[in-house]
Amino acid sequence: MIRLSKIFYMNQRTHNIINIIKNNPGIHAKDILVQLNEIQTKPVTKITINRELVTLISSHMITREGKGPATKYSISPSYKINSPVDMQEYFSLSPDQRQSAHSFSQDIFNTLNTIEIFNTQELQFLTQLNTQYQKNIQSLDPEIIKKEFERLLIELSWKSSQIEGNTYDLLETEFLIKEKMESKGHTKMESIMILNHKKAFDFIQKMNVKNIDIKYVQNIHDQLIQDMNISKEIRSSAVGITGTNYKPLKDQLHIKQALQTACEIVNSKKDIFSKALLINLLIAYIQPFNDGNKRTSRLAGNAVLLANDHCPLSFRSIDTLEYKKAIIIFYESNNITHFKRLFMEQFKFSVGNYFQK
Repeated sequence: MIRLSKIFYMNQRTHNIINIIKNNPGIHAKDILVQLNEIQTKPVTKITINRELVTLISSHMITREGKGPATKYSISPSYKINSPVDMQEYFSLSPDQRQSAHSFSQDIFNTLNTIEIFNTQELQFLTQLNTQYQKNIQSLDPEIIKKEFERLLIELSWKSSQIEGNTYDLLETEFLIKEKMESKGHTKMESIMILNHKKAFDFIQKMNVKNIDIKYVQNIHDQLIQDMNISKEIRSSAVGITGTNYKPLKDQLHIKQALQTACEIVNSKKDIFSKALLINLLIAYIQPFNDGNKRTSRLAGNAVLLANDHCPLSFRSIDTLEYKKAIIIFYESNNITHFKRLFMEQFKFSVGNYFQK
């Protein structure tokens, strides 16, 4: 099994190579080597630079044009959304200080439509995990599988609700879902939110829809906001988001068009992991509803995974603050790196913690 830490590790030399290519589009390998040795304390050989370039190409960070000595290297279109982000440095600045986008970008659709979300190594990591999940499922008794899905559902309902400020703890959530008994010290709306997660999860399991469309997203949202005094309709007014100056679209027609385009991009992706990750991010980015958007995005992502025999995510071990920061970075810069790492960590967690033999 490939280590996740190794996939996302990038040393200073690699950073230097990327910066050289970024500042010199169409540069040749020999010129990269010259400039690199001017700033490296330890000399770099031709063999090393060629190996680094091959790795960067396979990671979709750079592109190659031509053959032999005439080969030119440039930054890949996917670099912007996949480039490393220093989280501590980024969030050391307030929303007003950060140099970031304040409005919805149509360009993200063009970018996502033309690039691969996961590189070869990342896909290999996730595919190996899902192969293990499928083997586990096939070897388990149906009753055990049912109980494991219930456990995953309870933990998803707890964590997804906690991310939204719900104060139920995990054991209280289990008691609520299994016994239909509310715990003291919590509001009625908190218990409804959790129980609606169960309804939504049951719904996506039953529907088993492989291709996402607007109606299906709305249906998932409907399940999640039942009896919560939240509109089921696509919103037609502006909405603000805590912690960022990003403002989503506010016109209902444009919101519907953006959601339709998002569904088309998700459905066009060949691998299931890309579909699940993108529907998570794009529903949150578009914010099609007055409330319940990120809950809907998490359940829609699981709908894609479940319908295609992939392990769903409970998000149980995710750090709530890191999750929110990853979403904000996508809002402000359309960078998916941090969210992608969290997604891969949570997939690994789910495969390793549920449906075990």
